[in-house]
Amino acid sequence: MKASWPRLLAITLTALLISTASLAGELHGTVINRTTGKPVPNTDVDLLSPTQSMALLASVKSDAQGQFTASNNSIGTAPVLIRVTYQGVSFNTFSPPGRPTVDVEVFDTSKDPKSITTATRVVIFQPRGDKLIGAEEYNISNATQPPVAFFRTEGNFDFAIPENATLQQVTATSSLGMDVAQASIDKGKGLFAIAYAFRPGETRIRLSYELPYNGNAAKLKIPSVYSGTKMLLVVPPGVTLTADGANSAGQEQGMNVFTHDPLPAKAALAVSLSGVGEAPPSDGGGQNSQEGNSRNEGQQVNLAPPRIYDLIWPLVIGLGLIFAVSAILLSRKKVVVTNIPDDEEESEPEPKPKKKTKAPAPPPVAPPPPQPAASATLDSVKQQVSSSLDTLKDELFRLELRKQAGTISDSDYALEKGRIEKLLRDIVRG
Repeated sequence: MKASWPRLLAITLTALLISTASLAGELHGTVINRTTGKPVPNTDVDLLSPTQSMALLASVKSDAQGQFTASNNSIGTAPVLIRVTYQGVSFNTFSPPGRPTVDVEVFDTSKDPKSITTATRVVIFQPRGDKLIGAEEYNISNATQPPVAFFRTEGNFDFAIPENATLQQVTATSSLGMDVAQASIDKGKGLFAIAYAFRPGETRIRLSYELPYNGNAAKLKIPSVYSGTKMLLVVPPGVTLTADGANSAGQEQGMNVFTHDPLPAKAALAVSLSGVGEAPPSDGGGQNSQEGNSRNEGQQVNLAPPRIYDLIWPLVIGLGLIFAVSAILLSRKKVVVTNIPDDEEESEPEPKPKKKTKAPAPPPVAPPPPQPAASATLDSVKQQVSSSLDTLKDELFRLELRKQAGTISDSDYALEKGRIEKLLRDIVRG
């Protein structure tokens, strides 16, 4: 009997390999209109490779039920970007490697500007020699019901940059986590726009520009396009920032943060900057590092730095791969649910627990089903993993900003990067 186990194991492994090989190279999906809840038939579906300069892997059409099947050797081994054009608007969906099926969401479109609201605007300034790098992030929300996408071909999101500034790049990041470069529409006098389909949920618009910084000082005006948008101003240590109505909010990730009340539309905030900037202190790891991560779980300045957009895709793809692996591990992990009386179930231990009367044991013939609790526990773990990955992604972005700006030494950079990579490994093993 024992001798048959190696043979049985070999047969099982062979079957698994054959099953995995049969899934590689194919992706099955369904195009769904989330506004109506119905599948979208006979629409074009393009599969692109983010790791191969957006090379076209396959182009197919959905059938009468909105379903499609695409084949390519790269599918299943690398992330895939699925692009569907619906009502003249391109909708993108990201599929990580190893996922054989995917739902591609599209929406009916609206031209009503009230479909979106701009909640916050973060502005970071970083000196670099005789140039001042400006990087901004707008946090935009679409809460339409029924859900629709806000889009206008002539441009549906306006933004303005300071006078004498040179626009570098604009990107949009949807709730799916994909950072995609956008073509800007120059409207003159420092006003620009992009034509982007704001799907329901949260979207981040990120942009960067350069300003003269002669004599390690600059005076500029930050123009406002939208009213009611809370503003955060961020500078590195060693840079002095003064502006009427700007209040210091301490430090986040070693950067000085200032808050400012929302500006009226078409107003401008006068800002003075001076200094060359210093390298923010390195957490180094250990207890200090853990405390820093705990502080960052509150209000965070989540902004992609201006000069590292060529590194964003590798970072996002790497995090996507790690998240996919961790999700698979979590889905396979058994969650043991025990029957605990209500009076013994506590979320936090009390310093001096009071004595309680022992509750009677639950009837053995009708135990509560464990599935809901297990599902809730698993969902909670997955949310924690996703939140941790988002935090680490932002730390990577900021670390690369400091590296590109020369405000961190090579040794500190290697130390910080090693710490973040260790945290990523711990999450995967977790």
